[in-house]
Amino acid sequence: MAGRPHALVTGASSGIGAAIVERLLRDGWRVTGISRRPAPSDHPAFDHLPIDLGDVGSLASAVADIAPTALVHAAGVLKVGQLGNLNHDDGAAMWRLHVDAAERLADALAPRLPDGGRIVFIGSRTASGAAGRGQYAATKAALVALARSFAMELAPRGITVNVVAPAATETPMLKDPTRAGVAPKLPPIGRFIRPDEVAATVAFLLSGDAAVITGQQLVICGGSSLS
Repeated sequence: MAGRPHALVTGASSGIGAAIVERLLRDGWRVTGISRRPAPSDHPAFDHLPIDLGDVGSLASAVADIAPTALVHAAGVLKVGQLGNLNHDDGAAMWRLHVDAAERLADALAPRLPDGGRIVFIGSRTASGAAGRGQYAATKAALVALARSFAMELAPRGITVNVVAPAATETPMLKDPTRAGVAPKLPPIGRFIRPDEVAATVAFLLSGDAAVITGQQLVICGGSSLS
């Protein structure tokens, strides 16, 4: 992959997405960030696309002129609800943002990715199931199936597809008052995951050193998965 690599990063305005943008710019990448709100970076190698990822029908045309080295889908939202009182509109919105947007972006961009390119989806440790977060967990579990399937298709071109799945991370989502009934569980290490730690794992997966890692879910949980 000659020249400066170029990453398309969704959810670029805050949280994990913003941390990924910052890390990649520091590592010498050119970054195009997608988010509804303006992204915080004024770096000369950063461009912002003000796109509503919930409008999935427009995504292919919105990225028609972009041919990146890597796609990182970090945009996400958490809506909680107990069985028997689920908000199905919330479930549909999370599916559009987490799964449908990932699928459509990968479908549009994969033919233009160079051999040796990269795709990373930001998942969640809750993909294995979590009380009160069934709809959210289902969307994150679907990302794993997408990644494994796309990885099989793209392996002959040396393009890797992986999921980075953090436990509770210090982002605005963590402090959302609507999730009061299902408070985040503190990992055994005694603190929550930091966005820059997630970004570091993404940066590794985008590097040449990770060329043989594909179709995997890397769980970053501070020991939460040990119990």
